[in-house]
Amino acid sequence: MEDNVIGNGTVSTGASSAPPGASCRPSLSVVLPDRGADLNRDGFVGRLAEACAGLGAEILVVADGATTPAVPDRTATPVTIVHRPPHQRRSGLGGAVMAASRHARGKWIMVVDVTLHPAPETAADLARTALRHDVDIVVGTRHAGAGTGDRLGSAVRAAKALFPRRLATVSDPMSGLFAFRADAVDLGRLDPVGGKVLMELLVRNPAARVAEVAYEAAPQEVRPPGASLRAGAAFLRHLTRLRLHRFVGQIRQSPPNRARQFGRLVAFGMVGLSGVVVNTAALWLLASVAGLHHLLAASLATQASTAWNFFLIELLVYRGRGNGSTAGRGVRFFIMNNLLLIGRLPLLQLLLVTGMDLLAANAITLVVLFLARFLVSDRVIYGKGQEPGRDPVLMLVDPGAPHPPPVAARKRSRYLQYRYDIAGTVTIGSQILLPELEFFRAQWVPDAEVDIAVRVGDVGSRRPRRRATMIEYSDPVTLRYEEHLGRFGANFRVELGDTVDIRVGPLLAGSPHVVYTNIVEALLRFVLVSRGKMLLHSACVELGGVGVMLSALTDTGKTATVLRLLREHGGVFLSDDMTVINPDGTAVCFPKPLTISAHTLRAVQADDLTPSDWRRLQFQSRLHSKGGRSLALTLSRFNVPIMGINAITQRMVPPPKYTVDRLVPCKLGSATTVRELFIIERGAPRIAALDPDETLRRMITNTDDAYGFPPFKYFAPAITIGGLGYQQLRAREREILAGFLANVRTRVVASDSFGWADEIPRMLDGRRPVPAERAAFPRWTPLAAARPGGAA
Repeated sequence: MEDNVIGNGTVSTGASSAPPGASCRPSLSVVLPDRGADLNRDGFVGRLAEACAGLGAEILVVADGATTPAVPDRTATPVTIVHRPPHQRRSGLGGAVMAASRHARGKWIMVVDVTLHPAPETAADLARTALRHDVDIVVGTRHAGAGTGDRLGSAVRAAKALFPRRLATVSDPMSGLFAFRADAVDLGRLDPVGGKVLMELLVRNPAARVAEVAYEAAPQEVRPPGASLRAGAAFLRHLTRLRLHRFVGQIRQSPPNRARQFGRLVAFGMVGLSGVVVNTAALWLLASVAGLHHLLAASLATQASTAWNFFLIELLVYRGRGNGSTAGRGVRFFIMNNLLLIGRLPLLQLLLVTGMDLLAANAITLVVLFLARFLVSDRVIYGKGQEPGRDPVLMLVDPGAPHPPPVAARKRSRYLQYRYDIAGTVTIGSQILLPELEFFRAQWVPDAEVDIAVRVGDVGSRRPRRRATMIEYSDPVTLRYEEHLGRFGANFRVELGDTVDIRVGPLLAGSPHVVYTNIVEALLRFVLVSRGKMLLHSACVELGGVGVMLSALTDTGKTATVLRLLREHGGVFLSDDMTVINPDGTAVCFPKPLTISAHTLRAVQADDLTPSDWRRLQFQSRLHSKGGRSLALTLSRFNVPIMGINAITQRMVPPPKYTVDRLVPCKLGSATTVRELFIIERGAPRIAALDPDETLRRMITNTDDAYGFPPFKYFAPAITIGGLGYQQLRAREREILAGFLANVRTRVVASDSFGWADEIPRMLDGRRPVPAERAAFPRWTPLAAARPGGAA
């Protein structure tokens, strides 16, 4: 071996059979602290190098002794020896990890404590999980899934008691097998003691996204009593130091914030007391004078007190400061109070059954929910005093379990009553009616031959959970999502075999829209990709015989634009939300019912809607608008059963969905060749031609934006369909989209007045054949130039 001095240490690079190009930055750096005889027991280094072959990895062995550790001369993965000078060896394992991490070149750094005797294949599995999941730290856990045990139970409990929030989603914070994303961690802030590197990482990086991989460690050698006592004392000192550091940080940064938050709490409480008076007065008038049923009267009184409270809170407590516009905050405030009303009414009825007076019972229920109203308002609606927190969902990969544990449940029918044929490419069978797919009903599809099956069943354990959990099993690839309420929660399970088998719990089954949007469509997207098609977030129409596609981020105004184009210019409708596209440039219809949100109402002029339809639409469109979705996305960052809340809300107030021909007279087409693509956005008026690379990036971004609501981001990296993993499916999706866009002219159209339906027809009137040189298009052109007499 040839030694090279780097920094304060000495690095020796051993021979390897690394492939050409190994000088490029590796994806993974594996750190192996030299622990004496354990380092290469049973040829561990060579076996680990074999297991990591193909991952683009390097192995760094940290040597603290006078002799160089014995490692194989030739390995499938490059091996480097890092020698630490004697004066740098005081902090044991933690210092060894830090020394190697400073020499590591990988995008991910994985630490393997060989004294735990993990199988090399286990370490490689953890590395693969890190490379495909969108997380910052991946922990090998001995206390969950197949690795369940309690060898360090007291230490784990002590750490979690001192850091209940920062270690909330981690079952083994003292693990010696873990990986972290190099650019997500500031190594300069770490000062680990002994083997507690991971705990230091987790405590000092509170916003890091974490996943766990279950494994079973070999039994450890029993330490002499003196050594155990010394290690225990060092561990307690380390915990105390971390806790004091955290406490001092809070003292330095928080007094003004805490004092201001307490002031807001007091002011919020004073406003709330005045709201109780308003609510009580309204309830007395509605129940005692008008004679309405007490529950209806309480619901209407809540609307009056909500308006009163919002006006005063906006004026006196937050003084117009907060997230978004005043109207947006108002919508979110009303939604919050009506969601809390759902929980308040049963309590009110219970108090009345005990013989309590209506007005007194109502006042008690308002006071009981005061703190919840303040926390949601302060942290979610107005966004004051928030601290970056750990992702609320516990993510566990359990490769050691052969299959999900069986659930004792009553026998249910497996017959799929509703069947659908999507573009002649994918068939779906479901025990739940899926209104979004009504256009594709195909009862002739055999029940046993569908590509995606949706059934209702019991999913999850009977006991409640402290937080939502996503568990991934490997044989077969199965995903299980469970929320807080045990089997009564919004749980589901997906088995990715020849047929994608989806099982949803009864709560989810009662909300077909949530089942389709949050689970079925996300999986349908990648089944289509595996068969050479893409489900693209876009609208598609034919105007004057020209195939026109519109794309935008969610809640921009795409639906309103489509309705105006069809009503004012005729044409053929193919899709509004999603379009099936082929790489040859053709688009296939995907006519889901249109969702009418608040900003889309201005484009709805349907004579077929009755007065009761209009009244219901006014309310539904505000709940299921950008403000409502923004509130839901914000709530999803907290430890609440967000899927359950979403399912209950949409069951009580279904989203306003209408088929396009009920809203505007039009023809429905089956397919078209797209020639014009308009990416619409809000902002200062402008038109800009877009090059192919930027168009591809924007269309992928807009499509991903449609799947931003949980739990897609948790289960997507585990998707495997037709032998293709998630990243391979994403790469194929880009290839399909690139082929589709090859003969399509793309322009960005920005408007600050929802004027896209006025500008697009003007541009189509002057349409020319797509030139071979896209660079010929003007880069920036004002909207006025697209009017008659100007350049298109």
